[in-house]
Amino acid sequence: MIVSWSRRIATPGVRTQYTHAIDIVPTLYECIGIEPPETLKGYPQVPLEGVSFAATFDDADAKTAKQTQFYSMGGTRAIWNDGWKAVAISPSAPDAWADYPTQEWELFDTRLDPSECHDISAEHPERLQELIALWWIQAGQYNALPLENRDVVEILGTERPQIAKPRDRYIYYPGCAEVPESVAPNIRNRSYTIAVEADIATTDASGVLFSHGARFGGHALYLKDGTLKYVYNWVGMQEQIVESTEPITTGHQILSATFEREGDTMPTEGTLTLHIGTTKVGEGRIKTQPGKFSIAGEGLNIGKDSGEPITDDYPGTSPWALVGGTITRAVIDVSGEPFIDLAREAAMAFARD
Repeated sequence: MIVSWSRRIATPGVRTQYTHAIDIVPTLYECIGIEPPETLKGYPQVPLEGVSFAATFDDADAKTAKQTQFYSMGGTRAIWNDGWKAVAISPSAPDAWADYPTQEWELFDTRLDPSECHDISAEHPERLQELIALWWIQAGQYNALPLENRDVVEILGTERPQIAKPRDRYIYYPGCAEVPESVAPNIRNRSYTIAVEADIATTDASGVLFSHGARFGGHALYLKDGTLKYVYNWVGMQEQIVESTEPITTGHQILSATFEREGDTMPTEGTLTLHIGTTKVGEGRIKTQPGKFSIAGEGLNIGKDSGEPITDDYPGTSPWALVGGTITRAVIDVSGEPFIDLAREAAMAFARD
């Protein structure tokens, strides 16, 4: 990382003290003069796990309080302690759910070998065993047990327990905050419909109606050059675009995209159909992702695509909000019911209003 603070860092240059991402917050707290509370609104707080490296701002050779750094991710384990680092690799594929006791540990002296190129476990077996024992102690301390190393499809495809009751239909309104992917509708490996109810003031209306995800995976329904378009960005490698063969018209419209899953292939494939009202205006075959669009990325938006754009087909830059029209609501339906039901329901609601 790069730290720029001319008023504090008197001697710029490279620092070689061992640090980790978890050390950033304690460093900021020390620099700002904040002492984190032990309790907040009556609830005990988990102590910060990192160590400040602010001392290195004043002295390039300063000794930090960091003695140990624990690692555990996807079954792969490591521990650093006073310059020594032990590592055990657990590949996520093709050998998911590997036999942990049979996996070999490697040993590195990061002071002499910071790039960890030379395994010296055979030369220092006692040191290696000490580090392995320390890893298990810290695994219990930092709640890293039980160990598991599911493959990527299992991790991203397994649903987490939700507080809300299961539902087949989700309704969103313009102006709502971005919906995090963790609570956005699950469209994975299933048929779905996205329907946006809008008033189109001009045939030049353009912009995003619905978006979910970003450049490395996501999908969006939008208006461009007088047509309705849908894009499914498959893991950032393939932009699959379906475009209407008929132009949009002014007035109250139901603009929708329906995906019908076909077969049991992985990744899921099927037909994406565009409708304006009850009229079919476009069709194309696409494949969809088996897991979430991102682990910690952009969520679901109505009337815009904030952050990194899903497709290069957008003109200009994000958020490319809708202009020339106003959105009443957006409906995401995963029940498998025909899209026409959504259009009729919206039309009846509009008539009642």
